Amino acid sequence: MCQNHGVAYIKPGVVEVQSIEYPKLALGDRKCEHGVILQIVSTNICGSDQHMVRGRTTAPAGLVLGHEITGLVIEAGRDVEFIKVGDLVSVPFNIACGRCRNCKVGQTGICLNVNPARPGAAYGYVDMGGWVGGQAEYVMVPYADFNLLKFPDKDQAMAKIRDLTLLSDIFPTGYHGAVTAGVGPGSIVYVAGAGPVGLACAASCHLLGAAVVIVGDMIPERLEQARSFGCETVDLRKDVALSEQIAAIVGVPEVDCAVDCVGFEARGHGSEAGTEHPATVLNAVMTVTRAGGAIGIPGLYVTGDPGAKDDAAKEGSLSIRIGLGWAKSHSFYTGQCPVMKYHRQLMNAILYDKIQIAKAVNVEVITLDKAPQGYQDFDKGAAKKFVIDPHGMIPN
Repeated sequence: MCQNHGVAYIKPGVVEVQSIEYPKLALGDRKCEHGVILQIVSTNICGSDQHMVRGRTTAPAGLVLGHEITGLVIEAGRDVEFIKVGDLVSVPFNIACGRCRNCKVGQTGICLNVNPARPGAAYGYVDMGGWVGGQAEYVMVPYADFNLLKFPDKDQAMAKIRDLTLLSDIFPTGYHGAVTAGVGPGSIVYVAGAGPVGLACAASCHLLGAAVVIVGDMIPERLEQARSFGCETVDLRKDVALSEQIAAIVGVPEVDCAVDCVGFEARGHGSEAGTEHPATVLNAVMTVTRAGGAIGIPGLYVTGDPGAKDDAAKEGSLSIRIGLGWAKSHSFYTGQCPVMKYHRQLMNAILYDKIQIAKAVNVEVITLDKAPQGYQDFDKGAAKKFVIDPHGMIPN
């Protein structure tokens, strides 16, 4: 029997690489004939993982992390018709059955059949159905024919694997944020947050034809990374209103649309930069988005936050200025990105050199045993996207 190792959440601030069970084609006590087992080629550390590792969710100790997975099919159940052993595939972080009402209309982020607790499931994530995560050497993926995106040419894909690994989550998520905010040719856009999703969103805004992409953050290295591919930036540590900083760039204190790529661990701007204010970004983007504009919200908001500063925030109740958004006729779009809606098109954009998404988010490849250090560096604000290479398959 093959060995397997994975990155497990131990307690707030601590993850460990442990020996874990080798995956089986099984769902509980029954055979999973629609699934496959993957040898993982690449698996990424996500900002959403950090919420769990910081102790800001109800994630249980021992949870094997990892929802961003690219892998090689090494075993397939008898009901898998179109995915074959030897295929190199991207795995959407959403687990979807392909059969329920929501899946049939493309809402794969809220599949009704893969999580007994609520709509929607993901690998290695709290409250998302208990599926084993993919920051490991091997993982089982169900409903393979529906879920998996096969790369058409394995050698071509491996040559661009640093880019293609981002198709499992952050590239589609950033793109989804931009699309739902209404970004298009000539748009002036504000992207809140220059972490990997924010940078992927900013790059997506350029891909969609935005005229000006303004990125806000408090970490100088991340703002520098945003500038490296043509973004304007605002430093949210400054005690200057966001609207004034935007006006200094585009001449008016507003944008056509905005994207919240921060989520519930947001911190105050300016003099309050060190203090957590979970509704800060949502209120700020309403302030600077023009009347009639739209706001995409791919940043994560949770229903359970044990580390929140007040009882309301602990259950996801935030002080949002909904009256301002109503008065300005804003549109809001929330929820998980339905990865399958976008990943094939974005794969083609990568394969045909329309975007260099790995360069935009500053991918750094690390070995599985270096994952705990990757988590620590990411938590300190490193302007990098850490990609784990469990089997040493990613070419230099």
